Amino acid sequence: MLRRRSGLTGTALLLVLLAAHAGTQERPYGLKERMIADVQVASAGPGGNARLQPVFQGLNFTQPVFLTHAGGGSGRVFVVERPGTIRVFRPGDETARTFLNIADRVIDFRPEIGLLGLAFHPGYRSNGRFFVYYIARGLVSRLAEFRVSSLADSADAASERILLEVQQPDDTHNGGQLAFGPDGYLYWGLGDGANPDDVHGNAQDRRTLLGAILRLDVDGAEPYGVPPDNPFVGNDQGWREEIWAWGLRNPWRFSFDPDTGRLWAGDVGQD
Repeated sequence: MLRRRSGLTGTALLLVLLAAHAGTQERPYGLKERMIADVQVASAGPGGNARLQPVFQGLNFTQPVFLTHAGGGSGRVFVVERPGTIRVFRPGDETARTFLNIADRVIDFRPEIGLLGLAFHPGYRSNGRFFVYYIARGLVSRLAEFRVSSLADSADAASERILLEVQQPDDTHNGGQLAFGPDGYLYWGLGDGANPDDVHGNAQDRRTLLGAILRLDVDGAEPYGVPPDNPFVGNDQGWREEIWAWGLRNPWRFSFDPDTGRLWAGDVGQD
């Protein structure tokens, strides 16, 4: 997916991206000194050259930030638009339909805020549940669940169930990614809420959910449960048990390797 410099419109493209391979040496949680891993560019076939191939063209979107699918082999593609809408289309369609419109609940006056994340429940075909992450009024990061309506290409905007809210100190480094892992848990990336230099120290403060990737059980309790093997479960220091990984600046996008189960995250870093 490409975004024009103006940020107003974009053309959906499915791009074949090559992952970089980082060093795999285990590091303890909380290590504060800078760590630079060896990086090798993955080979893209005999010639080792990466190629980008447009797959979907001619569909215009407003500030698209994410492209995904709902599983089940339907062929449908869902595009998240930052002002607060999710569009759906099938390959070959000339127009995209509105799947969900919550623009009345989303604030998007800065590039790093708005409707930022979408993840369909692994059992979406049978339960119709999906999850979104957006910035609400008052600079609140909100994780919410919605359900599809009786129409397959239309969600029920009135079905919103708020699972978790986090107050942001600023309108930068707000993260954005939602994804279900191979373990069935929902992972949510939140930035440190500051730029530059994490001036609030959130990424190194395990008492806040900012600057971390959270791991939640959206099926185990109401409004959510904490997986028992999260690293800080049962601690007596006030550390948030939802945290799965911390010390991050802005894990705005990540995904799971289908072969190894490892999580690959894009983080902005510093300097």
